Amino acid sequence: MMEINLNESRQVVQQARAKAIQLNVHVNIAVLDTAGHLKIFERMDDAVLGSMDIAIKKAKTASLFRTSSENVGQYLKPEAGTYGMTATNDGLVGFAGGLPILKNKGIIGYIGVSGGAVSEDLQIAIAGAEIFNQNQ
Repeated sequence: MMEINLNESRQVVQQARAKAIQLNVHVNIAVLDTAGHLKIFERMDDAVLGSMDIAIKKAKTASLFRTSSENVGQYLKPEAGTYGMTATNDGLVGFAGGLPILKNKGIIGYIGVSGGAVSEDLQIAIAGAEIFNQNQ
């Protein structure tokens, strides 16, 4: 299994930050390795401090279930039979902004973005997560 390295992690953050600047949003960006451990973290100037933990937990949620945090959110809704799942794994975040980072069709890490509107966080996370698949 391939693992994201530090240089690749920096590229992910750089691409995500560029999208955030384009959207004029100040966010926190977390990149985790495939084991769910923090590889790199960036807090843009003026990013909301409370969203630091959310960015990390979006990436962690994506890593625990190998899918987007938004997909996991389908199981966290009150009407879902697995609603209590939110309290597991030191807390899950079930809305958009946490994604697997793919390279050569395999997961090499995870990105979590928080600080903007949910739709902005998702756009920024996509920009970072898809950096290695743009030319394939």
